[in-house]
Amino acid sequence: MRDFPAGRLAVWATAWLAGRTSYDDALDGILGETAHRVAGLPGTEEAVSLGRALTDLRRLGERRVRLVLPVAGDVRGLPRVPGLAPLALESGQAAVGERLVLVPEPLGPEVVQWTAFPLDGVAPPPPAPEGNLRAVSGALDLAVGDTARALAGLDVARWNPEVPALLVGLSRTTAAPGLPDDHDPLALSVLARAQRLGKVLDLAMADAPGAAVNHAQAAARDEALRPLARAVREATEAAFNAVPR
Repeated sequence: MRDFPAGRLAVWATAWLAGRTSYDDALDGILGETAHRVAGLPGTEEAVSLGRALTDLRRLGERRVRLVLPVAGDVRGLPRVPGLAPLALESGQAAVGERLVLVPEPLGPEVVQWTAFPLDGVAPPPPAPEGNLRAVSGALDLAVGDTARALAGLDVARWNPEVPALLVGLSRTTAAPGLPDDHDPLALSVLARAQRLGKVLDLAMADAPGAAVNHAQAAARDEALRPLARAVREATEAAFNAVPR
């Protein structure tokens, strides 16, 4: 299942900057069990700890950090800084503030390397439109139904029998752990569903051992999954970027 260190950074840094959580809790929420190093922070020549980056966000006057999940053809929310878009596209995620952008790169299962892009003199772009949580939840429902029918027609169950079971199990209520205590309950539910659907996408896109999937079948499968991938991406962004009222 896909991990979103930029999402954790966005939600916990925003909570800390707003005074809704402590520095220690924010740092624990971002780090988990992984070592993090940050290169490119203003005034530094070597990689520093993520804790240093967190305090620098406040020193720079940052007020909010947003998760952006860029894909080819859609980099809304990324400032126009040399080198940023290619790295963010490769990573698939970025934590974007008004003063600083941080892009994660996992270096194995236990280390995350971040690259910082200062935004001095750069006009920040308008934030990517943030979907209403109920709207993105509804979009997930529609995408699941449409995708399930399309995948049944393509006989994806023959390629990977785990996919139909995961789709059926989406009706169970679950919540994503590891976010601030005051995070919107609907956002937690939306994020949990998006994470499970992300697993559906990963499995459906993978060719099971021994399955004969030709080019035409793979192209039809990719086309069928595209709306679900978009709905999952938009729901994930909305859930991590939700701010308690």
